[in-house]
Amino acid sequence: MGRVPNVTRADAVAAVRNPLAFIAERWTPTRRTVQRAALYPLVMSVVIVVTGGAVRLTGSGLGCPTWPKCTDDSLTATGAMGFHGAIEFGNRMLTYVLCAAVGWAIIAARSEKPYRRSLTRLGWAQFWLVMSNAVLGGIVVLVGLNPYTVAAHFLAATALLAVAAVMWQRAREGDGEPRPLVGKPVQQLVWFLVVASTLLIAVGTVVTGAGPHAGDSSEVERMPLDWETIAKLHAVLAWIVVTLTFALWFILKAVDAPKNPLDRTRDLFLVLLGQGVIGYVQYFTDLPEALVGLHMFGSCLVWIAVLRVLLALRERPETTIDLPGPAAEVTVGTRA
Repeated sequence: MGRVPNVTRADAVAAVRNPLAFIAERWTPTRRTVQRAALYPLVMSVVIVVTGGAVRLTGSGLGCPTWPKCTDDSLTATGAMGFHGAIEFGNRMLTYVLCAAVGWAIIAARSEKPYRRSLTRLGWAQFWLVMSNAVLGGIVVLVGLNPYTVAAHFLAATALLAVAAVMWQRAREGDGEPRPLVGKPVQQLVWFLVVASTLLIAVGTVVTGAGPHAGDSSEVERMPLDWETIAKLHAVLAWIVVTLTFALWFILKAVDAPKNPLDRTRDLFLVLLGQGVIGYVQYFTDLPEALVGLHMFGSCLVWIAVLRVLLALRERPETTIDLPGPAAEVTVGTRA
């Protein structure tokens, strides 16, 4: 075991002033470590969406009736609050796990050599999204699960999923200029797919806000809309997304597109089929809680799969910096 270096007063001051720079000067993670660190927030973002759904589906939305404390007198759930208090407080605690995952991703990205500012910024974007959504989650409790704030809470979680998915992808590619792998018409079709998927998710939150699962056993305000009509609109949008995906797959095959866009489109199509089956079964079986929770998990997978299709339309090569020799100059090139 090697000798542990002494930490000087200057080191301690530097660590306090800029802990990320202090760590980056003394640690260089492998590319694989950075990739795994970027994956953890994505996984935790899905987990917290699913557990948030469990809070609503078990009627535990007001298990902790206030925020940031669980009750006026206790920071944590108490035994007297029972099952609902434990569920709601447990979901709150998962926010700290998510924060830890995002923090680890930021540290790994900041310490990678050469320094990749774009990757670090994606980590910080996730941090601020987590913080703002935690505050929004507190507002949801304070206003008694108002359905509009619940919808905004879910959409903010969806935005976090998007940034996490982009960071995970960027961690596995270089910082060179993006090279398109398909033509402009295909890119435009994929953007139509992204917009349709965004509308699908947004209308899904309206279905939730007007539907029977209010999130608590007490009287909770619902959106003044006909639930079945909104659910049918949601189904129409789902079919539009499926149709666009199938059209994209057909076009990519016709133009002999590279393997990566084809594979990602196939993955999206399979996820959509599974999500569609769950959606129709839950509709015709009066929305059993287990299937609704599974549908929320599927919503996360659909959104991630859509973003992976979008990101697969280009490649970003490595950017290398050649260190100068005795009479050489620094050159910046791009690997083929």
